[in-house]
Amino acid sequence: MTDKQSRIQALIHSIIRYLETRRSNACGVDLTLKKLAGMDLCESRLIDTPPQGTRHDEILKDAIAGIAAPELHEIASCLAASRDDLVWREDNAQFYPPGADLGEGYTKCNLHTLLIGPDACGYHHPDFSLGIFMLGPRTLYRDHDHDAPELYLNLSEKSGWRFKSGEWQDYPAGSLIWNEAGEPHATRVYDQPFISVFVWLENVNSRCNVIHFDDWAEIEKDLAQEKN
Repeated sequence: MTDKQSRIQALIHSIIRYLETRRSNACGVDLTLKKLAGMDLCESRLIDTPPQGTRHDEILKDAIAGIAAPELHEIASCLAASRDDLVWREDNAQFYPPGADLGEGYTKCNLHTLLIGPDACGYHHPDFSLGIFMLGPRTLYRDHDHDAPELYLNLSEKSGWRFKSGEWQDYPAGSLIWNEAGEPHATRVYDQPFISVFVWLENVNSRCNVIHFDDWAEIEKDLAQEKN
């Protein structure tokens, strides 16, 4: 096993260890851990994939440096150590149909890396994804749904979330977000980048569907003004 593979494996296991401390805190945690328990995550199965950097490297550095919650220290340390070993991608075309109304903020700065999944840089799995997801500051990740049930582990200090057609709520670092398959949700990013662990438990090749809300322009205007 190379040093690069060792750092990626350490990051994956740091995430698993954190989720094990949060069993039953959200529906998706137990489901995720059950899926992971059935996988062979031994050293010999690690993929040796060339790393791929990103045009958003400075924002990514800031996002990782901003992971300050003590309980997330191990994940933050492993992520910082392995950042240059990972394959970073933007997902505009991969997850959304052509012409989807994603908004300028999301299109301008979104980023993910797959640690486990169909095209991962850690372990291959045909229908399960675990990775890191990032959005730039002052971004509205517009309301959408997908056939993949989804778990988020928030790493950044504060992010806003809307589920179905409910009110916006802010969630702190270390919080867990569970989205059932087909459940609409949106994310609001404030002055600091948003970074999280994400899991898609199945249907990982499904496309996301944007669900129009009339307040997008107002929210995006308010977020832009926070910059000034």
